[in-house]
Amino acid sequence: MSITAAMVKELRDASGAGMMDAKKALTETNGDMEAAIDWLRTKGLAKAAKKSGRTAAEGLIGVAVKDGVGVAVEVNSETDFVARNSDFQAVVRAIAEVATEVSDVEALRGAKLGESTVEETITEKISTIGENLHLRRMVAVEGDSVASYVHNAVADNLGKIGVLVALKGSDNGIGKQIAMHIAATAPASLSEADLDPALVDREKNILTEQARESGKPDSVIEKMIVGRMNKFFEEVTLLNQKFVINPDISVGQAAKDAGVEVIGFARLAVGEGIEKEAEDFAAEVAKTAGR
Repeated sequence: MSITAAMVKELRDASGAGMMDAKKALTETNGDMEAAIDWLRTKGLAKAAKKSGRTAAEGLIGVAVKDGVGVAVEVNSETDFVARNSDFQAVVRAIAEVATEVSDVEALRGAKLGESTVEETITEKISTIGENLHLRRMVAVEGDSVASYVHNAVADNLGKIGVLVALKGSDNGIGKQIAMHIAATAPASLSEADLDPALVDREKNILTEQARESGKPDSVIEKMIVGRMNKFFEEVTLLNQKFVINPDISVGQAAKDAGVEVIGFARLAVGEGIEKEAEDFAAEVAKTAGR
């Protein structure tokens, strides 16, 4: 397969590796971007395994908490200008409130919002606001108490990142602190038991290849892998992460010290996983002005 300059640049942006290392990784993996990142990590040449692709979809995350249930919804728009539109904000807030009464995003689209359904309301707003709008996702958690946090807030319970934390026990303020921690660190799961097995296997394979290249005996390599996997779990699982407010203890320990147990969490960020064609600022203004 021919390795293009664009492919090399994409891998460099995703991994932080040098140009020649990126090109070699792509050559060794026949142009497979994800495999190339793993190859670089195995060789110790990747600074970080970042996801490639640019997230540029706009809109808002709305959160709501009611009777031990917390929900977060993502409503997308074409430009960031709409996120500052009071009509759009009111709709997202109302949708989040309705979401506390339903089980999933499909049920939410058909749920009543005033005299119309949520889907009909969004369609109506498309014509009045002048941009394509889309209810993309909904997540929910449930517990004795639920804390929420919105990062980059534009109004109460509306912003670019929404976090929910479900607790067993009565929240005394630790819930919001943990929610802020989640906003900053984006853990992959609550605990080791909740991690995607494919993610665990992939990481273990990479660490095994790294350890083998050290040339050490198998007995030593086995211990190295155990230690490195424990470090991996500490980095990606919420309860094992070092608490950003007090790095001397884990999040799990911080919750225990506060007399509660974290039993679930959810984190939504606007536009995660959506690729959008790059558009300069002037073009965005022109589109908003209807030109």
